[in-house]
Amino acid sequence: MLDNPRPTAPIDESSLGYEGWRIVAVCFLLATFGWGLGFYGQSVYVAELQRARGWPASLISSGTTFFYLFGALLVVFVGEAVRKYGPRLSLIAGTLAMSAAAVAIGAVREPWQLYLADAVLAFGWAGTSLAMITNTISLWFDQKRGMAISLALNGASFGGIVGVPLLVTLIGHIGFASAMYAAAGAMLVLLLPVILILVGRPPDLHGWQTTAKAKPQSSTQIRAWALRDVGFLTVTIAFALVLFAQVGFIVHLISFLDPVIGRERAAVAVAVLTAMAVIGRVLFSLVIDRLNQRLASALSFLSQAAALCVVINLHNDYVLIAACAVFGFSVGNLITLPSLIVQQEFDSAAFGVLISLNTAINQVTYAFGPGVVGFLRDWSGGYTLPFYLCIALEVVAAALIMVRGTPRAKLS
Repeated sequence: MLDNPRPTAPIDESSLGYEGWRIVAVCFLLATFGWGLGFYGQSVYVAELQRARGWPASLISSGTTFFYLFGALLVVFVGEAVRKYGPRLSLIAGTLAMSAAAVAIGAVREPWQLYLADAVLAFGWAGTSLAMITNTISLWFDQKRGMAISLALNGASFGGIVGVPLLVTLIGHIGFASAMYAAAGAMLVLLLPVILILVGRPPDLHGWQTTAKAKPQSSTQIRAWALRDVGFLTVTIAFALVLFAQVGFIVHLISFLDPVIGRERAAVAVAVLTAMAVIGRVLFSLVIDRLNQRLASALSFLSQAAALCVVINLHNDYVLIAACAVFGFSVGNLITLPSLIVQQEFDSAAFGVLISLNTAINQVTYAFGPGVVGFLRDWSGGYTLPFYLCIALEVVAAALIMVRGTPRAKLS
């Protein structure tokens, strides 16, 4: 718990005047830069470093894998960091780290420098991505938490829609290094004042619960329980497999499309993919409370597998862009759905620890996506083999997510 929480009082989370919605706006902006530079930006980095340095895709992609693995170690402790230092300091730290990472990536001249830049980027990613955003929002929301998280994470897709085309355009005009420096400066100028002004001390949403308990369970106890729970494990493993495929595909998307439809149309395809991620998440949020969330997840996985089949076998410009649109319709939901399932199936008081653990396990798994796809691409001479592997993982995950396990007593 945060030190000196405010006295508990009735809170109307649905009111537009509730301060929590300002936090959602801050997290939207944070996600825009976090995903724009830390996630979708990877596709640009792979293409640009290949073009400028002549490094093989496997070398650059292994740097991305290192970034995700190191970041996963940090993500596990995001929940504790937010509660110990407070959301304001945590968000500021994430912003500073991501800005420093953008500068470092722009300055890369040798392979070892790429790994150093990716290490800095891991700190930035941990402080600006899913675990930080969901943990921050959970301090202001309980009943409307799923909606708040969905709205905030639209910033992730917005980062792809705006970030990739803008970054590609800037690189074309002022060069890769200068474009990265400009992105870092924009993040600092836009985010730091907003965080300082709008992010204060959150309400004590669960104070009434903790006063009735002799001793709340520790984070270690909650993690140990979760790793023995079938329901938690099937959610975590299924999304880990899908995100492995999804991240591997997206990071290599521009490199795959560039020789097929050209660089500019490849950037358009990425923009369409991310735009559809926003549309899919918004439409999904309107009906998610009336749907079986695990079934909706399975159908999302299968839709991505179908889109990948089209990408592999058809090389018409408009068909490829349309397939990216179908794939993108699920991208945003696959970021949001784990949080919503955890929110629905497990105790609210354990949400922060569980979603940090879920995110870390997923990240350790999908960290290998770009590297494996890059290795298989270099080994086979094309993207057909690695993309068929992605299809197989999506199908397996669709079956696994439907295994909920035996209901167990909720965490206290």
